[in-house]
Amino acid sequence: MAVDIRSPLFIVGALLCVMSFGMLLPALADWIDGGPDAAMFLACFAITAFAGGMLMAAFKPRERISITIHQAFVLTALTWVAVTLFAALPLAVSSLHLSYTDAFFEAMSGVTTTGSTVLVGLDSMPSGVLWWRSLLQWFGGVGIIVMAVSILPFLRIGGMQLFRTEFTERNEKSLPRMSQISAAILAFYVSATALTSVALMLCGLSAFDAVNHAMTSISTAGFSTYDASVGAFNNELVEYLLILVMIAGGTPFMVMIGSWRNFTWQFARDMQVRAYVGLMVVSTLLLVLWRLPDAGVPIEQVLRESLFSVVSIATTTGYATADYTIWGSFPIVLVLFLMFNGGCTGSTSGGLKIFRLQILYQMARIQVVRLTHPHAVIVPRFNEREVTREVVTSVAGYVFLYFFCFIAMSVGLSMFGLDLETSVSGAASAIGNIGPGVGDVIGLGGNYASLPDGAKWLLAVGMLLGRLEILTFVILLLPGFWRA
Repeated sequence: MAVDIRSPLFIVGALLCVMSFGMLLPALADWIDGGPDAAMFLACFAITAFAGGMLMAAFKPRERISITIHQAFVLTALTWVAVTLFAALPLAVSSLHLSYTDAFFEAMSGVTTTGSTVLVGLDSMPSGVLWWRSLLQWFGGVGIIVMAVSILPFLRIGGMQLFRTEFTERNEKSLPRMSQISAAILAFYVSATALTSVALMLCGLSAFDAVNHAMTSISTAGFSTYDASVGAFNNELVEYLLILVMIAGGTPFMVMIGSWRNFTWQFARDMQVRAYVGLMVVSTLLLVLWRLPDAGVPIEQVLRESLFSVVSIATTTGYATADYTIWGSFPIVLVLFLMFNGGCTGSTSGGLKIFRLQILYQMARIQVVRLTHPHAVIVPRFNEREVTREVVTSVAGYVFLYFFCFIAMSVGLSMFGLDLETSVSGAASAIGNIGPGVGDVIGLGGNYASLPDGAKWLLAVGMLLGRLEILTFVILLLPGFWRA
């Protein structure tokens, strides 16, 4: 029996209607500032709302919606693709005169919270476009968390089934239903954004810059309103505050919500969070030690720049205050290493995720112990929970596919004439949803505008793969899936 896609299409239509109303905010901002794109945003609002409404009318279910596992796979992939297709419209028809390739690349980078950009001259860009870029990342961030908590654990993607029971038990008394969990995530996300906005204004930013950077920092996304990113502010308080916000964005939101509701420190008990923080601390110390011989640079500046760079890459945010590529070869290698790690599961960050590396480490340690103690019975555990063979197999398969896609994408980019540094770092950045790459072309001193259109489409696919945890997308390519 073929997969019924009526319910997924109805839900996608509803999401397009919701997104269309988001276009009214940049339209209003552009109208207030006397910008050239207010009418354009209103036209895109009408088109998107009409398309969403037509999907809802055409595929309205006759009874209560019930999503099967096969429909959930279709819904997850279809949502990100459909939202990106329509999110690119305002960028394509705006005063920027972008090609649809560039508009789609920018929109995909936004909704997947990657942060790669093809735009130059952000400092003088119409406010409506800047608002829309930040909104895309903010919407994408909350969508990623809800997907990670509500959908991926039940699809058993890359070991995510490990969190199905954990999320349910951890919040069983206060949040027994997934709909309530999603509502709690949204409430926490909105509250964190509002608090960050106020704090940034108190640090000296304008309301416009504060809200935009609050939206793109809590979502670990990285779009800025300036070409020089956060470095344009030259404000130490802003940098330290954004470090804290980025760390929070890369932390499991359910852990933060549980700590907030129960007034406990679940952070200290969570294996993933401990490893996540420890990785950033060690990486920062190594970078500081590497840079200490630099003459004439105050130690506080070295520490702040190193910490900001490590946190920005480790959380896959992509903000910048200093160009770490000019510090020597070690920082570049360290950055590439952090690109693959990513943040925690259940957060807005990308990458492999810390918990998968922890499980692989435990399995490697067990294999080493069994070389000398072949009859030893050692059970891998995560947060005091036994890790099943199914989870281990799922994690191993996911990590293999992750690096296979990375290698294939690197080779594909090189076929467009890109150099080794650009191809490798671009592939790692796209599939890890990070943003900047390494080198003169896509590093902190450049962007993706000069890349061939084919390379941009390939990178857009890479962003989607990384955000959908690869298997969610790949499984749709199997003929047997559609006959199930």
